[in-house]
Amino acid sequence: MTTETAPVLQGIELKKTYRSKDRTVEALKGVSFGVMPGEIFGIVGESGSGKSTLLRMISGIEHPDSGRLLHNGIDYTGSTPGQTGRFLQVIFQDAYGSFDPHLTMRKSLMECSNATMSEAELMIKKVGLDVELLDRRPKLLSGGQCQRMAIARALLTHGDILLCDEITSALDVTTQAQVVELITDLNSTEDVAIVFVSHDIALVSNICNRIMVLNNGDVVDEGITSEVIAHPTHEYTKRLLDAVI
Repeated sequence: MTTETAPVLQGIELKKTYRSKDRTVEALKGVSFGVMPGEIFGIVGESGSGKSTLLRMISGIEHPDSGRLLHNGIDYTGSTPGQTGRFLQVIFQDAYGSFDPHLTMRKSLMECSNATMSEAELMIKKVGLDVELLDRRPKLLSGGQCQRMAIARALLTHGDILLCDEITSALDVTTQAQVVELITDLNSTEDVAIVFVSHDIALVSNICNRIMVLNNGDVVDEGITSEVIAHPTHEYTKRLLDAVI
């Protein structure tokens, strides 16, 4: 992790409320955070905690009711995914669904990232895949291979932030471990910060420099991973940890 002190990504007092005829849900209640250049920052919480809403805001899919989002100190609140794609990319849980099923992986990688053929092939090797897989369509790849392709595509855009949205939850245990190892290796070799979103606090605690625990739209614990795990301050965090012991 770099020694720079200015966050590459920052959220300030982000709030979001969803209203329907029957009820009102405060999905985020003033969430603030900072992601440092080159670190792996974990966001953990169960379904309904607010982590998916926060991810959609960071990526520009949704906009906060109030609060600000900054990239390298520049406010980008209200930007669209097309605009945020210049500096961040999302890797989704459903890797197959993130690719056009009618295109080969080579075409998908080159069209989405404007990469050259040689750049695409070099990146494929970096993520531990054979170049020959570039000429297959998504359905002819395993889940782990397709997720590695998604990671390669994200890195080819040369942004400085990767958002990983439950990227191991659809994989078997062995493949999960391989993808996690890949993420940590790339974090040490590529100039990129990683936001790792998961419901699995054990997984997040194994790979993240710092973590933030969300519960019902509130930040209930945040800090250096080892300190949060050893000394959780909130009963919700303790419950998550107890569930994996």
